Amino acid sequence: MDLTSSRPATRTELRCVRLLLRCTGAAELLATVLTEGPGWITGEGSALYLLDSDGMLRLAASHGLPDWAHERYNLVDPTSDLPAALALRRRETVLLSPDRTRGDQPGTNHGRGTGLVALAVMPLVVDGVPIGALAVALAHRGTVPQRDVETLETIAEACAHRLSHLIDHVQAASPVPEGIRTASYQGDRPLLSLAVRAAGAGAFERDLVTGETTWDSRAYQVVGLPPPPEGDTAPAPDLSRVVHPEDLPDLQAGMADALAAGGPYRLDYRVVHADGTIIRVDESGEVMRDLHGRPVRIAGLLTARDRPAYPERSGPEEGVEPSADASRAGTRSLLLLSLTRALSRAVTVRDVTTTLTDIARPALGAASVVLDLVDEGRLLPVSPAVYGGPYRSELNRLHELSAGVMQQSLARAVPLFSEEDGPGPGGGRLTPSAWAVLPLVASGRQVGSCLITFDTARIFSREDRTMYSAFAGILAQSLERARLYDIHHHRATELQRAMLPRSLPRLAGIVSTARYLPGTEGMQIGGDWYDLLRLPDGAVGLVIGDVQGHNAEASAVMGQLRSGLRAYATDGHDPAATLARTSRLLAELDTDLFATCLYLTLDPATGTLRGARAGHPPPIRISGGSASELELPGGPPLGVAPGWTYQLTVHGLAVGETLLTYTDGLVEDRGEDYDDSVRRMVGGLELWARQSAGVGADGAQDSLEGLAEALTLNVTQRNSRPDDVALLLLHRISTDAATRR
Repeated sequence: MDLTSSRPATRTELRCVRLLLRCTGAAELLATVLTEGPGWITGEGSALYLLDSDGMLRLAASHGLPDWAHERYNLVDPTSDLPAALALRRRETVLLSPDRTRGDQPGTNHGRGTGLVALAVMPLVVDGVPIGALAVALAHRGTVPQRDVETLETIAEACAHRLSHLIDHVQAASPVPEGIRTASYQGDRPLLSLAVRAAGAGAFERDLVTGETTWDSRAYQVVGLPPPPEGDTAPAPDLSRVVHPEDLPDLQAGMADALAAGGPYRLDYRVVHADGTIIRVDESGEVMRDLHGRPVRIAGLLTARDRPAYPERSGPEEGVEPSADASRAGTRSLLLLSLTRALSRAVTVRDVTTTLTDIARPALGAASVVLDLVDEGRLLPVSPAVYGGPYRSELNRLHELSAGVMQQSLARAVPLFSEEDGPGPGGGRLTPSAWAVLPLVASGRQVGSCLITFDTARIFSREDRTMYSAFAGILAQSLERARLYDIHHHRATELQRAMLPRSLPRLAGIVSTARYLPGTEGMQIGGDWYDLLRLPDGAVGLVIGDVQGHNAEASAVMGQLRSGLRAYATDGHDPAATLARTSRLLAELDTDLFATCLYLTLDPATGTLRGARAGHPPPIRISGGSASELELPGGPPLGVAPGWTYQLTVHGLAVGETLLTYTDGLVEDRGEDYDDSVRRMVGGLELWARQSAGVGADGAQDSLEGLAEALTLNVTQRNSRPDDVALLLLHRISTDAATRR
């Protein structure tokens, strides 16, 4: 085995390889990789596959995979497009980003990072003979540096050689390390199935993306229905047909809470058998989420309990006493309360539509939801009911068919309901079996209209209609509040952007690009700014800064600082003197805010680079195949010490070199040390530098734009962005190339 590489291995890597070559089984190998390998291997979602005698990739050990992923991906066809199969077939490492792992791939945990890459899958091959595949979750931010890819491949090669030896020579049995699961899970399934059957439980699974729910034959028996004749599983029946009418709203309320919280849940309710017998059922399951926190799947068990002692009822109206009416009203109130809680956490219109899709739709047992909002007197769709699912085109068609009914309901301000044998909203193949159209009116203003459809026919009782009407009012208020927030955010963002350059000037000898992203918390407005200046002596001025705070005052102070610094710079002051004067300006303003700032000047003809720094992150120079922070001594932030004399530092920027300046929102993450975040970004920049080494002046702009997109995409993948982000990239080209441009 050749463990040499283009750089010396660290002590951690050497120790990891040495320990791998002593392991006595697949579980110990995976545990060693996770505990002794580099710290940026997070562990959650990692797996080790081995080829079995049938040529299939079988899961031998895993860490952090949920039961459903462990079961679904226990056996992988080497000819499939799953990562383990692709890596083994191509004989190369496969890197997957979080947006690719949230769908068909096993869900992984980002660990400490939220970068572009969430999973790395390496083939296990010895002397050309395939053995299996190793998948590990990563904490990288941005592109994985090539040196880290080499480390992963070295570890995988050590695993492959050890496994090959164990397969050929040793039948070893070692204790399974804590946290590691082995293939015995699959062997335990018959015992688990036997235990479930002995308990009289039935299994179910619900795909929240498509809305499809599957029950096994025992689940049908639990609710008193004949099992499906065609096999062990079948589409689930309509719960409104089997759940006791008094308990249905309570069940829907419990499901809404479970969907909002995620994870394990437990519900109990009564079901009515065909002969009128009433049985109490326990439902135990788990709501599973994707990497973005949205519920995507439910799986669980239904267990019948003993018959209760209260009188049996066969229908919603027959033999209902006044106390039962009160009970039914109470359970519907619980459902409304659950939906209200979920909607109260929604801030933007997008949040409201996501709540409607992810929580309200499955809780109500609906097949789809179409939501329209009033915009300049017209109803316009804002949200398909199935995000990313296979029925998007059908939902768009459903909206077209239902537009007339939704407009009519809003104009009359009266909910419309279609029950059994009622006409659908548009007719044709897409006509649902039952539907409700809810006018959304808040404070006397028309907000929109909502269509809720059901796959099976149903009767909307008086209580149901009252409940849906109340839900329409709650939804309308939430949408109105969210629209006001969105308008405020849009105006704040526009104010912020208005204070930034609309475009960067085209200057001789350089190529440049910039990006700005507002924060996603609070007012979503901040004080980050950047500027590119044409100086009187022919030099180029590069400015980037960050005013403390995330409010309108921070944005206003930023505008004043930008104007003042531009004036001092164009008067001919060097970067150190410019920052000193700007600091005094900020101290004289009627504000308690301070600001960090970086100011550089570049002579495009000679490459002379002068700079000064006031508490701001240093720039990063990208040259050849390397990237490193520019040594630039810093001083206090602007406004903190008005009499401070900043140090002027002189460097050089060669033709073909690139400078990255940025605000700390680009790398700052609450779950990771700031210095580690910067190091990960620098590693990604090194890889970009190697990939773009052969790009000439004509392709420099496109290459720079690609780098800016990669850096900002890394930020947008985060679940939360508490700070705004600004970056400015500058690439020096020869003056001859600049003339040709």
